[in-house]
Amino acid sequence: MSRVCELSGKGPMTGNNISHANNKTRRRFLPNLNDVTLLSDVLGQSFKLRISAHALRTVDHRGGLDSFLMKARDEELSERALKIKRDIQKAQAAA
Repeated sequence: MSRVCELSGKGPMTGNNISHANNKTRRRFLPNLNDVTLLSDVLGQSFKLRISAHALRTVDHRGGLDSFLMKARDEELSERALKIKRDIQKAQAAA
């Protein structure tokens, strides 16, 4: 399982540990990923996603999974999230 957020595309970053003696060693900054279940209002279905805490706050701020995906750029989304987005677009077009 990769350490990449499915909604925001946020992944590991690199940097340095800096000791008191100013020695520098490489380290990784991992995103704060959580396994969550989000409900799609349009599809009436829930989806299990692995997203960052920042993306979860953004989903709540934008008013739910459907509105978040409609505003999100396709490059940031994972394949699963893109499929959900296309399904939502089809459902909205049919309604």
